[in-house]
Amino acid sequence: MKIIFMGTPHFAVASLNKILLSEHEVLAVVTVPDKPQGRGQKLKASPIKETALNHGIPVLQPEDLNDVDFIESLKQFKADLYIIVAFRILPLSVFSIPERGTLNVHSSLLPKYRGAAPINRVIMNGENISGVTTMLIDRKVDTGQILMQKSVNIPDTMTAGELHDILAVMGAELLLETLSKLEENAIVPIIQDDELATKAPKIKKIDCKLDFICNSKEIYNKIRGLSPYPASFCIFRGKVLKIFNSILNIDSIKNKYNVPGQIIKINKNSFAVCCGDGKSIKITEVQPEGKKRMPVQAFINGYKVKSGEYLE
Repeated sequence: MKIIFMGTPHFAVASLNKILLSEHEVLAVVTVPDKPQGRGQKLKASPIKETALNHGIPVLQPEDLNDVDFIESLKQFKADLYIIVAFRILPLSVFSIPERGTLNVHSSLLPKYRGAAPINRVIMNGENISGVTTMLIDRKVDTGQILMQKSVNIPDTMTAGELHDILAVMGAELLLETLSKLEENAIVPIIQDDELATKAPKIKKIDCKLDFICNSKEIYNKIRGLSPYPASFCIFRGKVLKIFNSILNIDSIKNKYNVPGQIIKINKNSFAVCCGDGKSIKITEVQPEGKKRMPVQAFINGYKVKSGEYLE
């Protein structure tokens, strides 16, 4: 089939590369405009744009997806199908153009975790299974008919970053399988059951703040669900301290006078923090404000961390 691919981040690159190695033809790529980044604020292309240019594929970067000239440009390609992987919400005027519709790869088992942050949210909520879904785009976000799905187990120690990498590859494989079956007319789309739907809204800064009054399992899941990006954080000595990794301590704290957020024990490679359920988590990797990410040993030595101090 002749395809126009729409995407932005690294998650989408695996899918684009998979199609480029197949018998299908990518006519063009649509992605976000280049954005200023870093200290010099130099314009940087999205990972999808860089991949497209490396393969000599035309790139469209509209500011406004409803722009008349952009829509006319899309129509000129006469694509059979549009594919969306981690891109913006498309208006009807765009996703209704191709004859065979617009297909989306979503990183959850729909109708669960509809929204912008399914990978983070599924781990933050302590779920033990996730997956990818190929679906047809509809007017409402992530509500379209399901084409195919594939699941994966989530170990208790897996971070959002690790799940992201697994689902990127899995999504690319499922996409190619879906395209083959669509060509053979071997898929019967399934309408989603809205009563089973859950939401995965975009992660905001307030979602990343740790509250040690919560129980230890909730805090532990939040840390790994936000690692490595955007990362959970707390306040230590009046400054932001990002936390990337921790270990769940199943033993209850013996000293009843310890309070949530208090550092109660310091070891060579971790320090334990009291949580609201009378248990603790061991922090193993952090990033102090204005510094690089580091193992806790370097943080303890550099900041002379002491038992009895607090994370707020």
